[in-house]
Amino acid sequence: MPSLLAVFALVTWQVAADGPLLGPDEQISRALVGHGLARLTELLADLGNMQVALPVLGCAIVWALVRGARWEPLYAALTMAAVPLLVVPLKDWIARPGPLTDATGYYPSGHATTAAVAYGAAALLIAPYTKRSWMMPVAAVLLTVATGIGLVLRGYHWPLDVLAGWCLSGLLLVTLSWSSGRSRRRQPPK
Repeated sequence: MPSLLAVFALVTWQVAADGPLLGPDEQISRALVGHGLARLTELLADLGNMQVALPVLGCAIVWALVRGARWEPLYAALTMAAVPLLVVPLKDWIARPGPLTDATGYYPSGHATTAAVAYGAAALLIAPYTKRSWMMPVAAVLLTVATGIGLVLRGYHWPLDVLAGWCLSGLLLVTLSWSSGRSRRRQPPK
């Protein structure tokens, strides 16, 4: 967790202070924008839309409730609710323009954060009830990385925007995992 916080703080400082990491960030983005099949990269970017990610998390919450989970679904919903509460003020404060526009509010990537938290929380909720529990976090990571790739290739976000979203979501998911673990240890055995 301290490393996620350190990377997030470093990247935020670089973006806010127009630091030396912005040059390579912009060069990488300009080299990547427009690559890949447009329909595929748009689909990948769309994985971070609330209309896609929230129903996935909603299904996982229902699944966990049906399986008898008490507090974990609530913690997952609260974690998802924390995303806009953290991302929106940061977007307003940093006011970074996007790769293909002068409009501001691109740092950190809300789509990257939404994808990571929704798919990560869904994985944490479903994994205890599956035989191959390792597959849930792997699927969450793949969906999250695919979203970030789509966002950069479509020119919706700079790579550092996506990295910051991942760091922020990592902090939220570590907290969720810790809270869920404590909740499971307090429940009487069935």
